[in-house]
Amino acid sequence: MNEDLIFSLLSENIVILLAAVFLIVVVLKGVRIVPQSEKHVVERFGRLHSVLGPGINFVVPFLDVVRHQISILERQLPNATQDAITKDNVLVQIDTSVFYRILEPEKTVYRIRDVDGAISTTVAGIVRAEIGKMDLDEVQSNRASLISSIQSSVETAVDDWGIEVTRAEILDVNLDQATRDAMLQQLNAERARRAQVTEAEGTKRSVELQADAELYAAEQTAKARRISADAEAYATEVVAKAIKENGIEAAQYQVALKQVEALNALGNGDGKQTIVLPAAALEAFGDAFKLLKG
Repeated sequence: MNEDLIFSLLSENIVILLAAVFLIVVVLKGVRIVPQSEKHVVERFGRLHSVLGPGINFVVPFLDVVRHQISILERQLPNATQDAITKDNVLVQIDTSVFYRILEPEKTVYRIRDVDGAISTTVAGIVRAEIGKMDLDEVQSNRASLISSIQSSVETAVDDWGIEVTRAEILDVNLDQATRDAMLQQLNAERARRAQVTEAEGTKRSVELQADAELYAAEQTAKARRISADAEAYATEVVAKAIKENGIEAAQYQVALKQVEALNALGNGDGKQTIVLPAAALEAFGDAFKLLKG
């Protein structure tokens, strides 16, 4: 009797224990805690059922199964190098780097197998297409515009995969040695041409300045001559007016004045010259002094 009771109690405890264990398993299976950096894709009977976001989520135990745990952190593809030909037929090597993140994991896991490989192939094709539209000088000078165009094209291409391309970078544009040598020769020729142009412009400017200086000097000389001529004309006009108003006396006065000026000029000599004057000239000077005194 006691053994049956013990066995019965033991059986009941085992059942309760098993029920408790089953309940714990059900709870564990029904509650899913998703980290902030992940999203979980849930399948029910092999088909997509839901996508669990960060935090506490509830699913149906034994029916719902988390098949994919997808990180939503930004990722960087390995740096890639691809050949491309520019519009002016120059072969270049483009080093690229792409950053992306998964926004809709249900599209990513069911539409594409190798995400990184698919994005790399897409970027390579788009880079070649965009480089083919531009000359080499444009590729080197408009890199920001080229990057923006590549990123926009990549975003459009991968939109069906639930992916966001956050950044696309062109790290370097490499040329073969022959092209580099040709560009260096072209650069040296351009520098020589600019130096010649600068020298020619300097010579031209010097000639222009010299011509301006000569023109200015000529203008000033002409102006001085004009002023002198105007002064002489004015003096002549004054003398003529005086002669007209005062008659012969004014003319004699001017003649006497010129004779005195001539004597002053002779007096300023070094004293070694010999001057011979006729008697009539002495009388004329005497008359001139009388006029000046009068």
